[in-house]
Parts: sequence; structure tokens; C-alpha cells
Amino acid sequence: MVFLATINFCRNCDRYLSPPQAWTIAEPESRELLAICLKKLKGLNKVRLIDASFIWTEPHSKRLRVKLTIQKEVLSSTILQQIFEIDYVILYGQCPDCTRLAAKNTWKAVVQVRQKVPHKRTFLYLEQLILKHGADKDTLNIKEVKDGLDFFYAQRSHAIKMVEFLSAVVPVKTKDSEQLLSKDTHSNTSNYKFTYSVELAPICKDDLVCIPPKQARSLSNISPLTICARVGNSLHLLDPQTLRTADISAPIYWRTPFDSLATVYDLVEFIVLDIEPSGRTKGKYVLADAQVVLSGGGMDIDMGDEGGRDTVFHTRTHLGGVLQPGDTVMGYHLTRSNFNNTSFDTLDSAMIPDVILIKKTYPNRRKKNKVRKWRLKSIAKEAEEQPGEGRGALGRRGGLDQERVERDYELFLRDLEEDPELRSTVNLYKTDVDMSGDTEKKGGKKKSQYAMDVEDEPPVVQQDNGEEDEVDFPEIKLDELLDDMEGLDIKDE
Repeated sequence: MVFLATINFCRNCDRYLSPPQAWTIAEPESRELLAICLKKLKGLNKVRLIDASFIWTEPHSKRLRVKLTIQKEVLSSTILQQIFEIDYVILYGQCPDCTRLAAKNTWKAVVQVRQKVPHKRTFLYLEQLILKHGADKDTLNIKEVKDGLDFFYAQRSHAIKMVEFLSAVVPVKTKDSEQLLSKDTHSNTSNYKFTYSVELAPICKDDLVCIPPKQARSLSNISPLTICARVGNSLHLLDPQTLRTADISAPIYWRTPFDSLATVYDLVEFIVLDIEPSGRTKGKYVLADAQVVLSGGGMDIDMGDEGGRDTVFHTRTHLGGVLQPGDTVMGYHLTRSNFNNTSFDTLDSAMIPDVILIKKTYPNRRKKNKVRKWRLKSIAKEAEEQPGEGRGALGRRGGLDQERVERDYELFLRDLEEDPELRSTVNLYKTDVDMSGDTEKKGGKKKSQYAMDVEDEPPVVQQDNGEEDEVDFPEIKLDELLDDMEGLDIKDE
């Protein structure tokens, strides 16, 4: 005896309908597919199932045959056993997820992430955090727009999960809204689209900030003129003159927001003439008195002006543990700076240092342009407007200003090299480097951002100008790098 039944199959995602509404991936003649077939049978719970197995059919026949053996007690101490076959007809269709993807305006919720800064260093770091924690697995699409990214989701819960993830890693301010698409008055059900606006604090690592005086007094009376040492779910500010620190959480920051006085693009190159630690330390920071002079790599300043390259600047710095006489250091030249900031104007001019040193740099090693032995991954994104290639979170839109794109990405890579704490929060992957120069011949066009990509450094032949490398140049150890995992669909062209 042969019975007929139907089973629904989505050809786009290769999933079967598991009653009542779930769609499940199942291989042919697998236990998962057998369980789905048995759920389609009514009254099976009234008998005892002894055995169930598939009978082979042609793969293109759109048929599944299942052989069942059941038992049931019909009379006292009398058990009836029967063997029969069931033919399932596979009905092709689309699951709800594929239907939304095939139609326009398919998303149910969108998370709009924005940061109003002239660079994208925060988004480059945020992209690596998203990849490491797999926060992008439920996204339908990622689109690049001005000042940020848009994440589209099929379910509202997935968007809320992304907002919670962003709130845990960066200081954000969120707003939400909803739009009514349709309403059924008979069943009293409505269909909405949800939008979540997430604004990132416009403060980045190594930025110079001036805290409003009232807020500075509430933070244990810290000096208003500070630098941003680290950005997590709160802002970690450091006073380089005293090594005092302050953490500003997202609610406190957005209650009285403030902008950066200067960013890393305003840094000037100095040469250390003398460094003398004062003995006070706090973690990795060592307070020291330093004498610095403008380097040739700094701003173009007239030699006769006050504060020119011949002027020796005396300052206090938190870099006493890493600086030595003759080192090159980047810092903010406040003597010749003019800030349009009301909080900065209220400061006593006698308390403002001439120079604030930020980080040590390695010009001799950087000039050689050695190929990095590690690389980063990138999220597949869709550009909003004109096509063009870019790096990382800047993606295709970054082609509008390729020079700024490359500069942002290079600064981010240097931050990863020089900061082990920052490096520990992202995944770095090994890359095969051909030091013979053959990689230049093999190098082709960069892969499209529409597929999961791995950011490779352009191989450059080393240049030796006769200058010695810095001994303490930060090298990333091999044990910090990961191998490429299988299943990432990374293909060589």
C-alpha cells in the first residue's frame, strides 16, 4: 500500500519546511530529512513506530519514498504490525526569508551607525570587532553611507542584538523609530519597519580633548586638557602632565558632549633631546621631563619664527618608559595652534604646555616599507553611490578620496603594531610573503568588497637607505597570528 504526501522545499537556500513554520537544512536521506517527513504524517502518534527508512529514488524525480513499519494493539494481547510506503512529492517554492530577499524593501529593521569625524579609524576598528565576535552573521546587507554604515536585518531582534553589541564596545547614543507598513483590522495585526540610529562619540584614540571645566571638577578635579588613551564602552582620558586618569561613560558623555581639539592628523614630529624620568609611574606610563625640538618631518615652519625648528621645548610626558634621547615622537604643537573651543579659551595660558607628546614613531623602519606578515579581514559591503575600491570599513566609497583611505588604513595598522592591548581585541591572520619580489608579479586587482575579503598588504621591495632600524620597533610575533579557517569562501583569483 502506497500513500501520497507533500513536502515543501526552497531551492534558493536548500531548506525544507519543518512544520509548522521552521525551515531546516537537511541532506538527502539524512535523519533530519526523515524527521521532517514523519512530521507531515497525521495520526502517527496513535500507533507505535517500529522502523522508518528511505527507499532510493532518482535525485531529479522530485519524489521521496519512505518505508514505515508500525504496530498497534487491536485486541487484548493482539498486536497488528503493518509495513507500507509513503511517496512524498517535493513542492518547490520560496521560504519567507528568500521571498524578502527577492523583493524590494525586504528588510524588517535597520541599524544606522554614524560618527561625525573626518576619518574612519573607529569604523576600521569596529569592523574587526564585528568580525571577531560574529556580530554580522544575521545581516541581510551592509551598505556604506556618508559618515557610517547601515546594517539591514530580517528580524527586529537581530537589530536589537547589534545595538546591544555596539553599546558594549563603544560609547554610543541610540534612538529608535518605527514605520507602519500595513495593518489588518480583522486580525488586529500590524506590519512595521524599525530603524535604530546609533551615533558614536566623535572622540578617537590619541585625540586631544578639553573637558568642560564643570565636568572636569566632577572627575576628581582632573586637568581639563587631556588626551584620549583608549576608547571602549567608555572614554579613557589621561592627563600627560600628572598621569591622572578619568573614565567617562556613555551616559555621562552624552549628557554634556564635547569634541576633540585635535586629531592624529594634526600631530607634529619631534626629536627627543633629553628625557629624565621623575619617578612617578602608573601602569605602563612613566612620568618624565623631556626636551624636544621640531623634526624635519614636522610642519613647514619659518626658522626665524618663535617656536621654529631651532626652539627647544620643555614638557612633561607620560612616555618616560619608552623614549630615549634621539628618538622620534609625535605630539601636538600647541604654541602655534588656534582652537575654536570655549572650554579651551577658559584655561589659564600659563597652565597650557607648549607641546603634548602622544606616541613614539619609527621613521627609519617605516621608510623601508617592509611587507607585513599579517593581514586583516573585511566585511562584504555595498556602496551607496559611485563605485571605487577602498580598504576595510571605508570600502568602495573610499575610492572618492583614495589618499585619505590609504592613510586611515595605514594609521590603523600602525596602531595595531604598536599597541599590544589593542591588538589583543582583534584577529590577525598569517599571510604568505614572498620576499624574492615575485609577489609583485602575482599581485592582481584587489578583490571586490561584495565577498568576504582578506586585506593583503601590497608587497613592496625593501629599500635600504643606510639608516639603522630602531631596536624597539614593535614586531608582531608569530604566535599572535591565526591561520585562515576553512569555510570562509576566500578564493584566489
